[in-house]
Amino acid sequence: MGEIRSDTVLPARREDVELHTADGVTLVGELALPADRDPVATLVTLHPLPTAGGFMDSHVLRKAANRLPALADLAVLRFNTRGTESPRGRSGGTFDAGGAERYDVAAALEFAEFRDLPHVWLLGWSFGTDLALVHGRDPLVEGLLLLSPPLRWSTEDDLRAWSEFGRPVTALVPEFDDFLRPDEAVRRFAPLPQAEVVPVAGARHLWVGESAVRRVLDEVVARVVPARSPLPTEHPAAP
Repeated sequence: MGEIRSDTVLPARREDVELHTADGVTLVGELALPADRDPVATLVTLHPLPTAGGFMDSHVLRKAANRLPALADLAVLRFNTRGTESPRGRSGGTFDAGGAERYDVAAALEFAEFRDLPHVWLLGWSFGTDLALVHGRDPLVEGLLLLSPPLRWSTEDDLRAWSEFGRPVTALVPEFDDFLRPDEAVRRFAPLPQAEVVPVAGARHLWVGESAVRRVLDEVVARVVPARSPLPTEHPAAP
């Protein structure tokens, strides 16, 4: 058994994919699946702000794809929103500050439905949380997982709409976040009564450090597939 470290990549079936939006844009991404079994649930991930360096390989999302298919039998879909580039490639279109990105979110959910991926949850980080709150109310979505939500573009009307939608929402809010800290988050999420605001002591917006990443992934798995939480810190395939 080796310890799981920041650069550990555990076994999975990994497939480069393309998503096709209703407005004619092709998005590039990757689907990671358990190596030798069907997934029990699915994370559709939405990355941080691309104009500030966010993309499908932003480290928490990459580590989710590197670990969770093996540790929790999850499918993890990552993709670059329009105009965003990563080593996987550049998605078509241009950044639209959360507007036309509604087509990107819809294309990802359509892909998950087409592939018969089970129990779909949206996992957004920063800008991705606004995309989830504004554009993610789809019958396929069983819940939201929000990392460092700034509530920058999402409004009280969006929160009230999620309240009526009734799906569970969990917000992981760093103690030292740059945009929204726990006390204010509790106040700002008040229009969404089922929102669970989880303060994370010592954490910052970017979740730097292995302990922060492990906390995020543990909290995610505890909501999506509770029987697999807490996650192990060792694995036979870890070096």
